[in-house]
Amino acid sequence: MLKDGILNSDLAKLAADLGHTDRVCIGDLGLPVPQTVAKIDLALKPGYPNFQDVLDVYLDHIKVEKVILAEEIKRINPEQLDAVLAKLDDSIEVEYVSHEELKGLNKDVKAIIRTGENTPYSNIILQSGVTI
Repeated sequence: MLKDGILNSDLAKLAADLGHTDRVCIGDLGLPVPQTVAKIDLALKPGYPNFQDVLDVYLDHIKVEKVILAEEIKRINPEQLDAVLAKLDDSIEVEYVSHEELKGLNKDVKAIIRTGENTPYSNIILQSGVTI
């Protein structure tokens, strides 16, 4: 049994399988998941686990070079945006697209990690970087 790290077996396998430029989405409880994309469902109840906690674990274990957020988060959920941006170092590119475009981009992610987050536009696509 693992002593630490990512304990969820689906998440651990996803993390181990990622290559440079692969994308994963961490989403709120209402984000639609395309039928062709793997869903790793962590949601237990509204608000739990929350978006920020899942993002923290992801960023602790995965090298990220770029993130994509919905433009609407700036206006509708600025507190969530501020918390996300505070976690990112200067080497990570931040791109904003419409929420509809973000949902369209999810057709090509490796997986969507569903959280229990129940605040609007709490969705992020994370593009893997390279560690060498």
